Order: sequence, then structure tokens, then C-alpha cells
Amino acid sequence: MKLSRQFTVFGSAIFCVVIFSLYLMLDRGHLDYPRSPRQEGSFPQGQLSMLQEKIDHLERLLAENNEIISNIRDSVINLSESVEDGSRSSQGNFSQGAGSRLLPSQVSLQVDPKDCVFASQRGSQHPDVQMLDVYKLIPFDNPDGGVWKQGFDIKYEADEWDTEPLQVFVVPHSHNDPGWLKTFNDYFRDKTQYIFNNMVLKLKEDSSRKFMWSEISYLSKWWDIIDIPKKEAVKSLLQNRQFEIVTGGWVMPDEATAHYFALIDQLIEGHQWLEKNLGVKPRSGWAIDPFGHSPTMAYLLKRAGFSHMLIQRVHYAVKKHFALLKTLEFYWRQNWDLGSVTDILCHMMPFYSYDIPHTCGPDPKICCQFDFKRLPGGRFGCPWGIVPEVVSSANVHSRAELLLDQYRKKSKLFRTKVVLAPLGDDFRYSEYSEWDLQFRNYEQLFNYMNSQTELNVKIQFGTLSDYFDALDKADAAERRKGRSRFPVVSGDFFTYADRDDDYWSGYFTSRPFYKRMDRIMESHLRAAEIIYYFALKQAQKYKIHKFLSSPYYAALTEARRNLGLFQHHDAITGTAKDWVVVDYGTRLFHSLIGLEKIIGDSAFLLILKDKLTYESYSSDSFLEMDLKQKSQDSLPQKNVIQLSKKEPRYLVVYNPLEQDRNSVVSICVSSPKVQVFSDSGKPVEVQVSAVWNNAVTVSGQAYEVSFLAHTPPLGLKVYKILESDSSNSHLADYAVYNDRTEESKVFKIKNVINAQERITLENSFVMVQFDKSGLMEKIITKEDGKHHEVKVQFSWYGTTSRRDKSGAYLFLPDGNAQPYFYTALPLIRVTHGRIYSEVICFLEHITHKVRLYNVNGIEGQSIEISNVVDIRNLYNREIAMRISSEINSENKFYTDLNGYQIQPRLTMKKLPLQANVYPMTTMVYIQDAEYRLTLLSAQSLGVSSLISGRIEVIMDRRLMQDDNRGLGQGVHDNKITANLFRILLEKRSGIDTQEEMGSVGYPSLLSHLTSSFLNHPVFPMTVQAEFSSTAKLLHEFPPLLSSLPCDIHLVNLRTIQSKVGSGYSDEAALILHRKGFDCQFASRDMGLLCSTTQGKILVQKIFNKFTIESLTPSSLSLMHSPPDAQNISEISLSPMEISTFRIRLR
Repeated sequence: MKLSRQFTVFGSAIFCVVIFSLYLMLDRGHLDYPRSPRQEGSFPQGQLSMLQEKIDHLERLLAENNEIISNIRDSVINLSESVEDGSRSSQGNFSQGAGSRLLPSQVSLQVDPKDCVFASQRGSQHPDVQMLDVYKLIPFDNPDGGVWKQGFDIKYEADEWDTEPLQVFVVPHSHNDPGWLKTFNDYFRDKTQYIFNNMVLKLKEDSSRKFMWSEISYLSKWWDIIDIPKKEAVKSLLQNRQFEIVTGGWVMPDEATAHYFALIDQLIEGHQWLEKNLGVKPRSGWAIDPFGHSPTMAYLLKRAGFSHMLIQRVHYAVKKHFALLKTLEFYWRQNWDLGSVTDILCHMMPFYSYDIPHTCGPDPKICCQFDFKRLPGGRFGCPWGIVPEVVSSANVHSRAELLLDQYRKKSKLFRTKVVLAPLGDDFRYSEYSEWDLQFRNYEQLFNYMNSQTELNVKIQFGTLSDYFDALDKADAAERRKGRSRFPVVSGDFFTYADRDDDYWSGYFTSRPFYKRMDRIMESHLRAAEIIYYFALKQAQKYKIHKFLSSPYYAALTEARRNLGLFQHHDAITGTAKDWVVVDYGTRLFHSLIGLEKIIGDSAFLLILKDKLTYESYSSDSFLEMDLKQKSQDSLPQKNVIQLSKKEPRYLVVYNPLEQDRNSVVSICVSSPKVQVFSDSGKPVEVQVSAVWNNAVTVSGQAYEVSFLAHTPPLGLKVYKILESDSSNSHLADYAVYNDRTEESKVFKIKNVINAQERITLENSFVMVQFDKSGLMEKIITKEDGKHHEVKVQFSWYGTTSRRDKSGAYLFLPDGNAQPYFYTALPLIRVTHGRIYSEVICFLEHITHKVRLYNVNGIEGQSIEISNVVDIRNLYNREIAMRISSEINSENKFYTDLNGYQIQPRLTMKKLPLQANVYPMTTMVYIQDAEYRLTLLSAQSLGVSSLISGRIEVIMDRRLMQDDNRGLGQGVHDNKITANLFRILLEKRSGIDTQEEMGSVGYPSLLSHLTSSFLNHPVFPMTVQAEFSSTAKLLHEFPPLLSSLPCDIHLVNLRTIQSKVGSGYSDEAALILHRKGFDCQFASRDMGLLCSTTQGKILVQKIFNKFTIESLTPSSLSLMHSPPDAQNISEISLSPMEISTFRIRLR
């Protein structure tokens, strides 16, 4: 028997080699590139028609052999499984569902040793300023600084500008939040449209007047309603540099809780709109209101072609430290940069706010007198009690000297004699009268100052780029000597405090329901973008008019814009009024529905055998998602698939990741007697679990079916589901502790009142032990048999009794967290199954689930935790999940920034508790010399490590009062909120103590891939019952020849807009990210068929179903192309690099 099996495997392998050789011969023919190593011109047209014939021939051959190959593959897999099962059974069974029987063991992942060099190197050029060191240096004692309360007294000598006059740029601007106290539409109606209308009129009156704008969401809305003369006037103002677009993103995004996918997407959306409608390319970044600043944003701006940027909301003590050292202007360099390629010149505003009282100089009571909207008789005045005066010939001398004194003092904080003085505030210049009041009074002051040569000042209106141009000119002499007068700074600017101990760490968690919804929206948008572009190419090839004329691209554009709007620093942050939050949520919800239709219809077209039959199907949607969300504030629920014994139902599984993938798929069906068949007709091993109506009642109408789906990268796989009496599906077993449940006719349920045995779950990687409350307390790693104390507990924070209390922005706790107490042991439900096992613990405010997958590969190596949190009946409470371990992490922990990079953190005793809370977008970890414990997250939340070995994540907050930052309300619109995590415990090896001291960290490859699985789940879709019998489907649709290298992530494949009209072009933006990873961890048993390749990908080896017509490099947001941009035959990425390419497929 064993011999015949070996012959089967050997024969199968030979057959596969023959088929693959045929494939390679044809493949070589259909993309035989010129021999130039990197650059080439366009592909010769004559060859293309010949090559197309060969491709068609290849497709026919593959179609004929597809069934045979599928059968052979399944035979080999089944054979391997049975061999593995045999060897496993001889080792003894750990417990129910313990052996990971679902995947053959994979060979070790191939990591090229050269790919490990990057993470082990320390920067060859150390920055002048490292923010971790700055935090160690600053005493945080907050003495009274006099007129500049948070600073110090500034002095100067009268003759300092005799040789080089002071150059002042007064920069008029208006900060327009796309939603905060009003919705986006209401602000536009009441304020923003008038700002634009007035700008066109008032700037035309005098060519020396300037104005600046950043939020394209508003500009686009206004553009759609204005006439052609107004549009021409705007273009004219841009051309003569009176009007400047800064940053040019869809919004001014939050930088703590936003994911880099969405940050890039809103930047592209804004820049694409500008290119099409105005033909301008922003070159300076302007971020005056995000609550803390991330180096990720600096990197993205640099990659988009920016050379300068400005930030404002930085901890007041950090501002003072930088002002004392005159380092407020600096080159911001990434922590991981081994050279200086990421350097971007950054200006940090020195004072408390971006409003006029805090921008002309250190004394707000003087600066406020030069905000001419506050003149007596207006709606608001100066809180310092001295009112502005209209400038006249009688007082111009004294007013000019008073203002110039402030400009001079401000200039003493910088290294050049060029001063930036912003002139604006929230929704300023909406009234016609303000334009006259500000411009006319300042014009008189300018005229006087410029005419008095003894004042040694040159003052004018300017834009941000005017200022930076003058700054570059001032630094030119130093740069010619091979150096700059500006220092290099690395690190980030979190956590922000604007005064006293008022740290803005509350918003890292506020409105967590929508922070989770944001990530679901991101995964849907990315998945839709990729599959839509593939479907579009097929629709063009087969001339499927129904698809080509559909409104899908318009729906994609709307989804991009709704996601972009939500990245605004009062949206994803959870810091807007209740009804504004509902407006954001409704936009996301409607776009989710639209994206599901795009994914479903695109997948249906791609999986149809005969594409032309697509035209004949008429339905709202061909494929139905397995999850449905009923409203913008409810959790998604699973659809129940109605099965029958006669007609099978087809399940199409879409894998939006660039890796060949084995993932557990769970769907709900109408019968427990079910069979699932693979594409080749072989039955697939399944687990049937109960669907519970509540904690103790089993549903009689629905059953959960789980199985391991093997899906190609970015591709589709079809499974068949049938109700069958001969089903040999494995039924999950249940044990219910501390309560009683009714008997089930289908499932074996054991009621346990006084448990003697310890509750455990296990697979081939770990065993997890639980305490009597159903909470995890120990992980035993199978690799070395070690016992690790890893305890999960819950805790509460209250709020302080001080005047300022916790609110949407601020976290001001009443001391350390208190344990979450319960008087009786909670109900615990334990599931043991073949595919997964889990423990669910029902607490009053949390339903806490720990799940272990019995899978060899990515999903089996981490522990899934999901919490459904409901604190709607509480008063001034914040609920946290605490993970305590024996890891000796001391006061150091690591959080990610925007899902892009890792930032080491130090918990400091000299800072209050709330200052030691940091944003986590996708992960946090602690480590010692032996182990690393990582918590991976599917939503952004606030996180801390207040005690060695502990990770604490704040999951929700309900606060009854405003925190006096302008919102005017507390946070009490809480929803039932789902949080999803994975815990990963990894053994470290080969530790470099020098590296441990460094200012950078990297996840392991396993951690990266686990995060990808968590954030980009597969999409199971059922073919509508009415089409099940008529639709002839392919078994699978594999668009790639193979997985991309393990460390390269396809960020997006985004169809580019057409140059005219509102439709799409032939091109897409291919955005790739090469991840930096730590090699001090084993990479075996990941179940992945990929390797690392030093960031190199041969272009002709990417796609399977498509031909690449062109592939050219571009800047990140498509604004710029290299002057010699030509087709490339090899993509080459450095570690951490994110690059965009313009790609055209057919």
C-alpha cells in the first residue's frame, strides 16, 4: 500500500513538471522582454498579436488540464494528510481537536540571509536629535514662562538686523474641519462656500494679497457648483501664486489612529482631483490641527514629492525644548533610515495654537490686537482685555513697532532671519467684511514698516511655499559648504499635551465602534479596487458592455472619498458631535454596501466560464456576502445559506492578499447535515458548530460550517455545499460552566457546575490554560514545552475629580486602573472542534472569546481574542483589557505607527499615567532576551505598558462631560462594539544588545503576516440560489503566477481616473510596500509558499491571466513621474519602501 502511494506521488509530480514546463515555454514566448536589465521602451505591437495567440492557446491547454491537475493536487494533499495523521496518532492525542490535521507540514519559509541585514543594522548616520532622548532630558516641570506661559522670556539687541533685515511672511489661511460641531455639508453650506466666493473677489483686488487652502474635500464640493468664470479666476490666482494649495489631501488627516493605507488613499484622491481640475502639484505640507504628529506622514509626503512640511500640535514642553535649542526647523528623518533619503524639512510652530493670538509672537495679548476680526462691535473680542485698534496714519507708528517687536522675538527662536506669521483660524474669511478688515489694516502696517529703512524689515503677504523658498535661500550658503544649518530629528510627537497634565490620549480609543468600522471599510475598499481592475480588464477583453457601462467606478470613487473624509482629525479620532459621527458612519455604511456589490459582481464575472453569459444575468447582485450589516451603528450578522439535497449551493472565496493562503472559512447554513466539496469534487473536512441565540440557547434554524479554504493570491476559489444525509461532518462538542443550557438534538452539550478540571485548548503549536472565570492564564509552547504565564484580565478607569475631566480628547484618570470585579463566576461556554476550539466567557459588560485554530500555518500560531463590549449603562468609566506576563520588558514597549513602522516607547515615572498611553494602529509588543509577546489589533486603540511584562489596551470609554477642548459634549453615544485581536508569543534568538538600545524595532515575518490575515480576511460569497443551476463556473481564478515575496505587500491596485469625464482610464496605480522584519525568530511552519528576494520582482513573473502592456515608476500619489520614466522589467524595493507604479494590463 505504501509503495503504491509513493508511485502515485511520483507520477503526479512528473505530470505536474511536464505541464509546468509547457507553461514556462509559452510564458517565455508571451512576455519575451528586451535584454536591458532595468529600462525599456514600449512593447512592439507586431509581436503582441502573435503573443496573444500563444496566450489563448495556453489558456485552452490549461482549461483542458485544469480538472486533471486539481484531482492530482487533491490526491497528493489527501495522501499527505493521511500520512501525517498516521504519524500523529502514534504520538498520542492531546485533547479533542488538538492535532492540527488540516494542512500538510510546509517546508521552512525561504528567507534570504541578505534580507536580514537591514533590521540588524544601526543607522550609519545618527540624527542630531532622537525624540526618545528628548523625553529623557526634559524635566516636564512646567514653570510659568511669563507672557509666553509655557516658554521663556525672549530678548534681542536692536542692531541684530543691521546687516541682514528681518523677512516676514504673513500667511492668510482658513482652517476648515470637514465635520466637527457641524456635518461636512452643513459647514460647507454655512461657511466654506462663502470663504471661496470671497477669496475670488478679494484676491483680485490686489495682486500682493495671498491665501492658502488644504482640504480638497471642500474645494471639490465648491468646484461642482460654480460657473466657468469663477473656475478660470481660481486658475489665474494659482498661476500668479496668490493662491496656494498646501498638502492637497482629501482632508488634513489624524496621524495617530489612521492606517497608512487610508492616509495614502486620501492623499491620492486629493492629488488626482487637483491634477484633473486645476493642474497644480502641491509641494508643501500643512498640518496645523492633528493632535500629535507621526513620522509616517513625513515619509508619505516625501514619497509624494514634497520637500517641506509644517506641524503645530506638539507637547508644550517639547516645543519649549526645541525653541531653546533653536531646533524648531529640522530635517525629519525616519528612525529606520540608514542614510538620509527620507529627510524632509519640517517647521514646528512654537506657540500654543495656530490662531492669530498665538502666531505673531510670544505674547498672545499683543498678537490678539492684530486680529482685526476682533475689533470692538464684532461677535468676539480678545480674552486678555486689550482690544484691537483700526490702523490709521495717527497710530501706525506705534502699532507697527508693537507688532514688529513680536516678529523679532519670534525670529529669535529660529536659525534664520525669515519669519512665518500665519494669519487665520477655524472657518475664517467667511464674511466679506473680514477680508477688508484684515487685508487693509495689514497693508497699512506693511507699507509703514517697509518704508522705514531703520526698522530693517521686509514684510509682505505670502503663502507657505513663499516662506519655505525664502528659508531655502537663507540656507543656500550653508548647503553650498556641504552642510545645513538645520539639525536632523528622528522619532515621533506623541503623546500630545497642550497644557498642564492634559494629555490627549483619550481620542486614541474614543468611539471605538467607528475605529473598527474604518478598518472594515479599508479592507473592503482595497479588496474592491483590486478585483474591480481585474474584472474591468476582462470586460474590456470580451467587450462586456453591461459591466463596462455600470456605475461601479463612480461607486468606488465615492467610497474612496467617504473613507478619506473619515481620516479627518475629528472623524476617526471620535471627537465630533453625536450627529456628525452618525453622518460619517452613514457614509461609511452606504459605501460598504456599494463595495460589496462591486466585489460580488466583479468576482462573478471573473469566475464565469463563458464571460459573454454575464450579459444575460439580471439581478441586484450575483454573489451575496456572508456578512450583512443592517445599519451604520450595528454589528454585522451572518447570512444563513438555505441548503437543499437536490441543488448544490456554490461558495466563491476571494483572497484579497498577495499570498497563497489557507484560511478557515465559517459560514451559516440551514442544516447540520452538510457536505463541502473542493473545486475538483473532493469532499473537504468540515466542522459543524451550533449557532447560539443567546448564551445558553442553541438555534434550531442555523448551523455554522467551518472548513479550511485554500485560495490563490488575489484570487478566487469555488466550493460546493450540499445538504446530505451521508455527511461525515464533525460536530463540535460543548461544555457549559456555571449555568445550565437546554439539551440539543444535534450537539453534545455537557453542563458543568463545579469544575474540577482546568479548562484547556490546544493545537500543535500551543496549549492555552484558563482560570475558573474562563480567562486565559497560561500558554504552553509545544516547541520547547515551556510554561508561560500570560494572564488576561479586565480593569476600569474612572475620571479625576479636578475641573478638567476625561472627555473625547483627554484621558484624565482618577488613579491606577481598578480590577473588573464580579461576585459570581461568569457563564463559560467551551467549544471543542476539529477546525477550531474556543472558550467564551460572558461578563456583564464584555463577551470575551479566545479561539485556537487547529491549522498548521499562520492561523494556528496565534491566539485569537474577540471582545464584544457594551458599557452603555455606565457613568464615567473606561474599560481596559490587561495582558500580564513574566516577560522582563522593564519600562520599554513597542507600538506601531499607522500600521507602517514600529516606534519604541518608554514608560516614564516622571510623567502622569495618561502620558504613558500611546496610539496602537495594528500592534504592540513587549520583549526580553528570550521571548516577544505581541498583541495584534484589527482596530486602532490606546495602549500602555505601565508595569514590566504588561500590555494594557483601552477598549471603550463612556464620559459624561466635555473636556473643554471645544466639542461641548462628552462621549455617551456608545454602541455594542466588537474588538478583534491576536496574541503571538515568539521565541527570540541571537539578540544583539546594541540593537536593543536602538530607537527602532521590527515585527517578525510571522507577526507581519498574522497582521495581514487579521486585517484582510477572505470574502466568502454565495452564488444566488436562482443562478446555482444555470451558472457555469471556473474552479478558480488565479490572477498571479505565484505569491509575491513574503515581505512585499500589495497596498493597492487602484484604477486611475480618466483625464476627461468622470470615468476610468486604462491605467491603475500599483502600490507596493516592502516590510522591514526581524530575523531573530524562526520562520518555519508558516504554511506559506513564498520566499524573500531582496525586494526584487521580475515584472513578467507577476500576472497569470493578464499581459502587462506598461509599467512605469511614479511618485507615491501619482503627481510626479521621473523625467526618463520608461517601462521597467524588474521592480526593486528597499526595506520599508512604499512605491507606486503606473500599470496597464490587458
